[in-house]
Amino acid sequence: MSGPSRHDPAGPLRPEVGPAWLPAGPLADDPAWDAFVAAAPSGSFPQLTAWAEANARGGWQACRVVTDGPDGPVGVQLLLHRPRWGPWWRAYGHRGPIGSPLTAGGIAALTAELRRAGRALRLSRVLLDPELPTGDGLEAAFRAEGWRPVSPFEINVTRIIDVSQPEAALWAALRSKWRQYVGKARREGVTVVEAGAAGLDAFVPIHEATARRVGFRPARVRAVYEAFARRGGAQVLIAQRAAADGSPGPEALAGLLLVACGDRRIELYGGMTGPGAELHANYLLKWESIRRAAAAGFRRYDMWGTDLPGLARFKSGFGGHETTYTGGWELVVRPLGASLERVAGVAGGLLARRRAGGTRR
Repeated sequence: MSGPSRHDPAGPLRPEVGPAWLPAGPLADDPAWDAFVAAAPSGSFPQLTAWAEANARGGWQACRVVTDGPDGPVGVQLLLHRPRWGPWWRAYGHRGPIGSPLTAGGIAALTAELRRAGRALRLSRVLLDPELPTGDGLEAAFRAEGWRPVSPFEINVTRIIDVSQPEAALWAALRSKWRQYVGKARREGVTVVEAGAAGLDAFVPIHEATARRVGFRPARVRAVYEAFARRGGAQVLIAQRAAADGSPGPEALAGLLLVACGDRRIELYGGMTGPGAELHANYLLKWESIRRAAAAGFRRYDMWGTDLPGLARFKSGFGGHETTYTGGWELVVRPLGASLERVAGVAGGLLARRRAGGTRR
């Protein structure tokens, strides 16, 4: 059989885009893997190769581990991080594993493959955060294969809207006050445009300012957009109006970066200005995003996160149903490496607190 085997590294790990370890077989190339993810019931955008490419700019390395389960192929794209202090790597399978369908037998087969690949890749542990609703019955399968539950490292609660409905039904699902806000924004002259790559110059500052105001880390918006846009899966929407001071060009009030995976459109990053809040621009922007996803033929619209109370209330006004996922799972591949990693983490935290205390004095 030509190409890398299922159990051997495909060359040394390097800080560049592209899998460092690949299975042989029909899912070895990127387009085939992306098609598999897009078609799978639990397929999600962090398992697409575009996500690996975007994160490579931040120093993450990617590989895929795939095997044959009793019900069909099952696999996961991993992002790898190597701590400075040791020879082992830590692997994150954001929204993995993927199966069509994912079953207890598939989890068992993939776990065995991950142990073999983990030894070849010098992994201390593997962390997964599958897109599986709580109570679906597969938690027991993870436990039976040696996985233990850990805190989620991805958005764990989201709201999903069925956008296969007629537009009138989608509009009727909005809370009445939300429909009023949409209308008010329109009367104030707010419009929504699909801005493409040119819209990043307006969107990125809005996103970064929102991040500072709310207290989260700004995303690598440009890297994500470029990676998904190359595959036809990115969209930038900007809510804008004529500049209040009469200057040329519109004033950007709010924005969304959306990505696609299969029949689902996901609003990944957003932001809004102070004037945008006063004009309820975000209500019109959200409605237009939902409406356009339906018009483009998507069946699901994922609001990607309702883990903050204010955000949850805002998003609930647009209809849909809230979904909670099973959370994170950890598989220890090298107990010594995992133990030393935890010790180093605790020591690093103590050192950081001591330095912070010294700074305050």
